[in-house]
Amino acid sequence: MPDKEGALPPPTETIECPLCSGAGALARAEILDRLGAKDFARVAQLSAEEAFRLLQQKQSEGQQSVWLRFESELAKRTAEIEQRYRDELRTVGGRIEELESAARVAEELHTLDVQLGHADSEARLLAAQSKNADLSRRVEDCLREVAQLRERNQRLETEMAKVARVGKREEMDFAEEARTWPGICVSEKLPKNGDYLMAYRDPSGAAVQPKMLVDNKDKTVVAESDIDKLVRDAKERSIPVAVLVARDEQQLRQVDREARWSRKDGVWLLRTTRRWLPRDLEVLKPLFEQMRLEGSDFLEKNAALAEEVRRTFADLDRIESELRKAAQAITSASGLVGRYRGRLQGLCDSAAAPKMVPKPRQGGRVRRTAGA
Repeated sequence: MPDKEGALPPPTETIECPLCSGAGALARAEILDRLGAKDFARVAQLSAEEAFRLLQQKQSEGQQSVWLRFESELAKRTAEIEQRYRDELRTVGGRIEELESAARVAEELHTLDVQLGHADSEARLLAAQSKNADLSRRVEDCLREVAQLRERNQRLETEMAKVARVGKREEMDFAEEARTWPGICVSEKLPKNGDYLMAYRDPSGAAVQPKMLVDNKDKTVVAESDIDKLVRDAKERSIPVAVLVARDEQQLRQVDREARWSRKDGVWLLRTTRRWLPRDLEVLKPLFEQMRLEGSDFLEKNAALAEEVRRTFADLDRIESELRKAAQAITSASGLVGRYRGRLQGLCDSAAAPKMVPKPRQGGRVRRTAGA
């Protein structure tokens, strides 16, 4: 029966006989056997013991199998290592044999050289003299080539100096020309970070803000690196406006001509030429006056105005191109007029003029009349 805590007591070896109510003591297994029942606890115990025994046997067999595989793998790896070392030993042995053979050949050659040394000394001397002559000739060729390279370097240095003088002259010419523009102030040549500082003048002649950093370029085509350097120089000088001035409009790329007024890395950039710059400054003058009144961020606050300025430059360039074409047409027409005037004058001069032809004599005199 359950105890007070509700737990069943563990089974004992003896139980009361249900027939005699404990008159005699019988073994628990005997009573259960008489009643046709099995001792499930005992069977479970024996089953567990058998299971543990089988598990232990399987574990032992598994360990033995693992050790067998380990010993087999160890024997296999040992055999592979032994085979590799045997192969290396055979290779080393073959190499040693080759070296020994080479040493024997070297000894034989040395012996042969010693035997033929006296007979061959004169030939070697002639070969050495020929070799020395070849070396002398090669040295002379090298010296000649060095002299040519020096001359070529001197020519290149001269050309580079000319290019440097051209660039310097371009900058000086720009400064001299810009100082003649009314209302424009140009600084002296900057030692670095640009060529000049340019600004408008107030009525008293003093330079006013904002200033512009100017960089002159006289090269075949303006590169993107030139623009990046100019923007970087303007940022180092804390100048909001930079101007890249090319010698001629052909030096500007198509992208430069399409966006002559744009903003890059916080700096407003004007791409222009020597001929366009005075006109561009007149266009930008009201804009700069407004920047002085409202601050340098005036254009950032008015993106539409900046876009209108860009379109204005494009329209002005287009108008100037058309005017140039018209001027060329007028010049061509004037040339044609002059050429045709000359032709007409020549035709008039070569037109049929009165000519005198001889006629029969009358009274011993010859009379000439007009004829075609």
